[in-house]
Amino acid sequence: MFQLKDFHIPFVPKMWYFVAFSAITVVVSIYFIASKGLNFGTDFKGGTKLQYQFSGPVSEGDARKILEGSDLGAFSVQKVGKPDENRIMIKLDKLEESQEQTQKITDALKSGTHQEAITLEKNETVGPKAGADLRKKAQLAIIVSWLLMLIYIGYRFDFAFAPGAIIALIHDLILAIGGFALTQREVSLTVVAALLTIVGYSINDTIVVYDRVRENMSKNLNMSFRDIVNLSLNETLSRTIITSFTVFIVVVLMYFFGEGEFQNFGFAMMIGTITGVYSTFSVACPIYICIKEYGPMKDAAEPKGA
Repeated sequence: MFQLKDFHIPFVPKMWYFVAFSAITVVVSIYFIASKGLNFGTDFKGGTKLQYQFSGPVSEGDARKILEGSDLGAFSVQKVGKPDENRIMIKLDKLEESQEQTQKITDALKSGTHQEAITLEKNETVGPKAGADLRKKAQLAIIVSWLLMLIYIGYRFDFAFAPGAIIALIHDLILAIGGFALTQREVSLTVVAALLTIVGYSINDTIVVYDRVRENMSKNLNMSFRDIVNLSLNETLSRTIITSFTVFIVVVLMYFFGEGEFQNFGFAMMIGTITGVYSTFSVACPIYICIKEYGPMKDAAEPKGA
């Protein structure tokens, strides 16, 4: 089996540097979220979605240029489906489902692309109330995932592990959402799916380290608590690098070669793959150490026999 060299990185002795960097990135992300806001898609803020299939190739840029002079208000264009299917989704902020508007867009696309065989496959309107309801459900899904993780970690290990893991998840999601606020990429249901994927990916790496900490506490009775945590982080680092790198390759390819929703999913996962690894030793483990050394469970910080 491929194995990297043994690591001896002083994660725990230098943990406050990592904590400080994480705190700075979180503050910067919150600033971007508060100042720029999020570019919610039609799913969340309401509007009209029109999906067309063309007889020949057409790019997002070409369709966008054609429609810019059509007085449609704010709109977005993205390719959907396989590249050879020639499908394009047009999302309009205007809450309007009139035959006149649809015909106007269809005629403009026919004229601009010089293609007569254009099929309108979907014509959907999402009201602002429905969009607000979807936003609430998306937020609820993320919060419920945190609570279930908290219960699972408390049951699987002990509750001293749980706060650090949950705060690390919040850290990862804030950075991912901050990336969308900074770039003003559209936030849709696909992005929410990516955020929930980040939750699962991030907690997996943290649990691997926690399990090694618990194992080493019963084996290395003469080591200090902090040394055991640092040893556990280094012992699992080879596994973390290999698995994370393979995931990162996939999401990078999805970002650079995908379009529309797939590209946004890849963008969120690129951030989540990096932060999911970093938050384990910069957030989860430092909080666990503080709870064990300064919290109500401080007496349990010393290694004990199984």
